[in-house]
Amino acid sequence: MKTRSDVLVDAAWLDAHLHDPAVRVVEVDVSRRAHDDWHIEGAVLWDVYRDLKDSDYRLIGTAATMSLLARSGIGPRSVVVFHGYAPALGFWLMKLYGHRDVRILDCSRDAWRDEGHPVSSRPSEPAAADYALPGPDPWLRAGHATVRDAIGRPGRTLLDVRSREEYQGERFWPSGGLEPGGRAGHVPSAVHQPIDGLYDERGAFRDAAALRGVFSAVDLDGADELITYCTIGGRACTAWFVLTYLLGRESVRVYDSSWAEWGRMADAPVEQA
Repeated sequence: MKTRSDVLVDAAWLDAHLHDPAVRVVEVDVSRRAHDDWHIEGAVLWDVYRDLKDSDYRLIGTAATMSLLARSGIGPRSVVVFHGYAPALGFWLMKLYGHRDVRILDCSRDAWRDEGHPVSSRPSEPAAADYALPGPDPWLRAGHATVRDAIGRPGRTLLDVRSREEYQGERFWPSGGLEPGGRAGHVPSAVHQPIDGLYDERGAFRDAAALRGVFSAVDLDGADELITYCTIGGRACTAWFVLTYLLGRESVRVYDSSWAEWGRMADAPVEQA
């Protein structure tokens, strides 16, 4: 069982290992604007919409993932440290393919800079790596068919970690926009569990007691299979990461296509309010 210290690194550790050839730093965001302005020295960017998702917001396949890892300088023995807007999405993707050593920087990018750690505006160009990935782990991932089968089914709990407005059907995207053909709302029988309050003022994860309080709608000691979802997978992966690695909850999967897929499927059942 992984512990908190196995999957989180503090700023001092990363600063000391920035030039270690075994360590690769990846920033995960939904645009490159902030990264181009400044980033952790040596970090590469994974743009969720350009690098991790296809035009229908579905996760890229194995071949595309291998290409992404190659140009990011990530090999089988790399220690991969994620940070940024959606670091848990990158963490989950690496674990989906069984990568051994994946971690998350336990502070915000602003805290990193404000505390005087190295930043740069120069593009990072790591040496290309070679990484032949195995097939993805089906136990970490749920597709729409699995989600449909879980509706109202004993032993499975669908966990909607979006905002109240999204869950009740007042918004489709967090910004309020609606995709063509999209319907706002939630999957029937889904439990609403927003994930506000996970971080302290530095952007570090709060202690286990505080995190348990955040997940008040979840039976943290139960045996039900939990399936998390959000809009594009970022918050769902964050919930999965906290539940699995920081709280020790077993049997948690991610519906990574989330509402971006479900809300645009004409035959998918949707509830509001």
